[in-house]
Amino acid sequence: MKMRIVVIGANAAGAKAASKAKRINPKADITLIDRGSFISYGACGIPYFVSDTVADVKALMSTPVGVVRDAHFFNKVKGVIVKTHTEVMSIDRDSRVVHLLESTTGVGFSLEYDRLILATGSSPYIPQISKVDLGNILSVKSIEDAELLKNCAISGDTACIVGGGLIGLETAEALQQKGMRVTVIEMRDQVLPGVLDPEMASLVEKHLRQKGVTVMTSCTVTGFKGSTTVEAVCIGDRELPAGLVVLAPGVTPNIGLARAAGLDIGTSGAIAVDARLCTNDPNIYACGDCCETTHLITGKKVHIPLGSTANKQGRVAGINAAGGEATFPGVLGTSILRVFSINAGKTGLTESEARANGFDVETVISPAHDKAHFFPGAKPIVLKLIADRKTGRLLGLQAVGEGAVDKRLDAAATAITFQATAEQLSQIDLAYAPPYSAAMDNLIVAADILKNKLSGHARGISPQEVKRKFDEDDDFILLDVRSPAEHGEIGIEGAKLIPLGMLREKLEELPRDKEIITFCKISLRGYEAQKILDAAGFENTKFMDGGILAWPYSLRGAL
Repeated sequence: MKMRIVVIGANAAGAKAASKAKRINPKADITLIDRGSFISYGACGIPYFVSDTVADVKALMSTPVGVVRDAHFFNKVKGVIVKTHTEVMSIDRDSRVVHLLESTTGVGFSLEYDRLILATGSSPYIPQISKVDLGNILSVKSIEDAELLKNCAISGDTACIVGGGLIGLETAEALQQKGMRVTVIEMRDQVLPGVLDPEMASLVEKHLRQKGVTVMTSCTVTGFKGSTTVEAVCIGDRELPAGLVVLAPGVTPNIGLARAAGLDIGTSGAIAVDARLCTNDPNIYACGDCCETTHLITGKKVHIPLGSTANKQGRVAGINAAGGEATFPGVLGTSILRVFSINAGKTGLTESEARANGFDVETVISPAHDKAHFFPGAKPIVLKLIADRKTGRLLGLQAVGEGAVDKRLDAAATAITFQATAEQLSQIDLAYAPPYSAAMDNLIVAADILKNKLSGHARGISPQEVKRKFDEDDDFILLDVRSPAEHGEIGIEGAKLIPLGMLREKLEELPRDKEIITFCKISLRGYEAQKILDAAGFENTKFMDGGILAWPYSLRGAL
């Protein structure tokens, strides 16, 4: 008898699983089920359709050569039967049967299976607050959402994005480009929580504000106002006018079917699976947003829903369900976005995540151009590299800037996957030519600074900590060692100027009983100044990580 494989959920993970299972076992009968109208589409592309960057919504559902991935395509090209508008009502594990209901006709039917793959995905988190069901309060998950959101994006109207994560910020840009006045509301104290540490997130916030987006952090939406459609967002006693609201506070895994069938739910709140993506039932697999995975650094179970992960997991689940053998080791949570002209992303752990997981960490913030500084089109990027202080093992990288951050993140993800140290990263033979990087790539420079810190030769302090010292009136000196021209053009209020070339002859101007923090544009000269002060017997010296380029706060002379 032919093997019968049923896949529930026909988007990224499910479509990939069905396709791979058919390639592994061409004689298998494979049925792909989805309750929606559209299958196998790129949900991550929705903001770009809304902004008109992608002109036709069919592009999100097409192959690279423009063939729409619909039921006909899967049947004729993949040899997979597709049933859309079909709801799975229950799973009978003992009989290996799924009970279904065709929503358009109301007709119920059943399918037997030898192997079942759950790819039920996730759903936008909808807060249980007043009038959340008003018209023009939307989410960003499906093709239907995309078309509705685009139709509601009226130029000159106001829009509020609830949630400052990846989707929230991408949608904010899309609506701004459609001519709307946009406010992003985030309940935590920064945008991109879990993706960036505060000082890196501040760089993104600064850019959003420069582009005209209002950013409100540490604010909780308590309800909405309106009769049939939304008119205002309530934040405590405040009301913000809004003709459109997008809910993007996160997603929750769709585990209802699995739980009702008696499958184990993991500590992350998603379906528990092993490395083969098998559930506690040996005939049922799970993949994509509905299941948990393992973090490659901490070893803990996590739920990090990303399209890249869903596709890789779908492939593994399809292989195993069809009788092959494959494993999915886990993730680093590597993610990236572009918002307006800035790029931001991370791989591995943030500093706060690393500390929460018990690591004693060392960090470095290192800005530089993404290409040779003299090459046309070179743009700045800021890297934050994190390592374990005891072993030097790399734990994470964050990158923000107008330049190419993606290849630095990808190189770091590779190094972290194979448990490289800062020393090993500093010796990696990366490609160099002026159109692509400096002779010492940003990532190599960051690794070298990290090595200096780990060995005790360099002592850095973050811009965030310097700002705290100013706010709390700490008795310290912030020493600008740039040229007088640079200092006059733009600077940090309260800093003292002594150019690096004059520092040795002006040491008597500096008190030896105070903490001295040096900086320049990127803090290369700041580090040189710290070493000069050390040699002169100053005992409490540091340099500010990243210099002016990494300072996310207001600057004297800045526009």
